[in-house]
Amino acid sequence: MADREVGQLYDPAMKVLGPIFRFGWRINVHGLEHVPTEGGAIICPNHTSVLDSFFLPVALPRRITYVGKAEYMDDWKTRRLFPALGMIPIDRSGGNASESALNTAQRLIEDGELFGIYPEGTRSRSGKLYRGHTGPARLAVRTGAPIIPVGIRGAREIMPPEAKVPKFFKSLDVSFGRPVDPARYQGRAADHLVYRQIIDEVMYEIRELSGQEYVDEYATKQAPTMPAETAQIGSAPAPSSNGHHPPGEADGPAADQAEPPRRTATEVLRSHSR
Repeated sequence: MADREVGQLYDPAMKVLGPIFRFGWRINVHGLEHVPTEGGAIICPNHTSVLDSFFLPVALPRRITYVGKAEYMDDWKTRRLFPALGMIPIDRSGGNASESALNTAQRLIEDGELFGIYPEGTRSRSGKLYRGHTGPARLAVRTGAPIIPVGIRGAREIMPPEAKVPKFFKSLDVSFGRPVDPARYQGRAADHLVYRQIIDEVMYEIRELSGQEYVDEYATKQAPTMPAETAQIGSAPAPSSNGHHPPGEADGPAADQAEPPRRTATEVLRSHSR
């Protein structure tokens, strides 16, 4: 799919959906100053509701492009609509198909656009925050673009799992955290452990923003993703967090192979900050 086919209807759709969503729910936005007003960036939100992909664009003053599962391209109702609204389809079989989506995302970021990806890889059915896949970190290292962690609170209450219709007139908080800058890792080999350190830092910040309980395992439902590589954290130090902030689909292994006990992102980050 050519880049220009992505997002053709984004601006007119937002002009219609924006007022509707703001009337239906009270959307409180925090930390918008952390989102660059121009230039490429990677937006990494938590994901607890099917409406997250609508709430976030409404909260942003700039266009954002997402990845979405290729199965949407098999349905006549969504084959043209979703890409026109800014979705890049990705084949969940991985390999060359996933790499193609990564290359498209890279071009968009290098053209100065915002790119959105859920680091957990799929929606959290339990409401907890799960271990992040390393695709966003790989993309950040490739492009030099910052990763903006995002915590969305209240979306699950508005549209619970398996609900057919949302609950209107509730409050929602969208909090943007301080950027995680891959430039801090310059001079270090771009290997699995570096990617893991970056994404663990991102997940720590998302936890602080969303207030979710963190679970050091992958979400079990498979979902479309950027190509991801994983590694043990072990005892290697991770960068310290950027501080506390106001509240507010990347296939990967469902679980790691047998390996030594793994510390959570929170434990690693906190031990390094002492």
